[in-house]
Amino acid sequence: MSHDPTPIADLTASALLRRFRSGELSPVEAAEAALQRVRDHDKAVNAFCLVDEATTLEAARAAEQRYRQIRPMGQLDGVPVAIKDVFLTRGWPNLKGSKTVDPAGPWEQDAPAVAALRRHGFVPLGKTTTPELGWKGVTDCPCYGVTGNPFAPSRTAGGSSGGSAASVALGMGPLALGTDAGGSIRIPAGFSGIVGHKPTQGRVPLWPASPFGQLAHPGPMTWTVEDAARLMNVIAEPDPRDPTLPPAGGDYVAALAGGINGLRIAFSPDFGYVDVDPEIAAAVASAARTLEALGAHVEAVDPGFPDPRESFDLLFFGGAANALRSIPESRHSEMDPNLIEAAGSVRDASMLDYLAAMNERAALIEQMSRFHQRYDLLLTPSLPIPAFTAGLEVPEGWHDRRWPSWTPFTYPFNMTGQPACSVPCGFTQAGLPIGLQLVGPRHADGLVLRAAHAYQQAAPLTHIRPARVGHDSGL
Repeated sequence: MSHDPTPIADLTASALLRRFRSGELSPVEAAEAALQRVRDHDKAVNAFCLVDEATTLEAARAAEQRYRQIRPMGQLDGVPVAIKDVFLTRGWPNLKGSKTVDPAGPWEQDAPAVAALRRHGFVPLGKTTTPELGWKGVTDCPCYGVTGNPFAPSRTAGGSSGGSAASVALGMGPLALGTDAGGSIRIPAGFSGIVGHKPTQGRVPLWPASPFGQLAHPGPMTWTVEDAARLMNVIAEPDPRDPTLPPAGGDYVAALAGGINGLRIAFSPDFGYVDVDPEIAAAVASAARTLEALGAHVEAVDPGFPDPRESFDLLFFGGAANALRSIPESRHSEMDPNLIEAAGSVRDASMLDYLAAMNERAALIEQMSRFHQRYDLLLTPSLPIPAFTAGLEVPEGWHDRRWPSWTPFTYPFNMTGQPACSVPCGFTQAGLPIGLQLVGPRHADGLVLRAAHAYQQAAPLTHIRPARVGHDSGL
């Protein structure tokens, strides 16, 4: 038996798999530990909107049998995974945070990422909270209520994958699925102190098509970069229902090796136009020095594009308005009023306005492609501010009504489709997490993850879990 004192629920997926294979630990024990964490701590943060213990334990027992027979199934057999409630999941309602969805279903199909997880023997933990239709960078909605930050429940966990972020940080499962159309993986990863990777657009199959079109990216949310790579290996498998039909993605875990000696990293602390909180600026500057100490050539330089906010708003909120078209106006009163307002802000835009935004997107893609001819990676803060009061779209007294105003480092790379990973790099004096963002050229997910892994190995914060509320079973 191992003498590792780490509680079972705090073990990474990689550590769980090693113990499952050695017979030291059973998938049932791992599932029970995760479920106990949900029972003990979810009331404080509201990360889950659906928990189905019978289904979770049934899958865990099946995995346990396969290990006993030395016939594990795929790369994640027996590992608990939480699923953001925008992914179709057979047998479970997919409400997307909206009272306008009939929970009766039928719910007979899996989204591609969930189907891939089933092929690899995962243990489904439940569905995690999202704002209505995944429309904003915080997590609250009329359907589920407010999701709190795992390090400070009165603050926001970020969004729209806030439930997934809080669940991972609190050990309510080592892996979670998120989606990101403007920062919805990286924002909650940054605010909640976890790793969140937005893959290259199209790298992870997506079906049904997102209302946010090519801005939308499914991806992994985990405690370590190694686990993010492991989850990428599974969810990046092709699925014929995604018309982009991306080819096989390679082995992202193997891609972590090799370090970053000689890499050319552009460090842009503020893009030349963003006001960044001084504590965040200092933490990310320190991270840049760490990357330099690992052998990278780090140069302070901005990518040089003007803020694409206006075009992003038209593309993103146009997607939200398009999603509302399928919901009768008579039911809009049951929905998040800020979603209705934001969608209404672009309703009068013309086709020419939309095409102009698409032209700016194309120009931004070209500009960043040229930028990466000179630099392998771009380093920025994940967010310019720390987590603020839960239940608000923007901080108190903020200068703008809409959430993209405080996420300037994330949404440009939804427009370009580049891979981008948020990794914890420190805490504010108030104990709130700070994240750095590493951005790479399109299709360079392995490179982004390798650099993120090298940083996390050199400056690990993985031993710092949130102080938990209520009874901790020791599991």
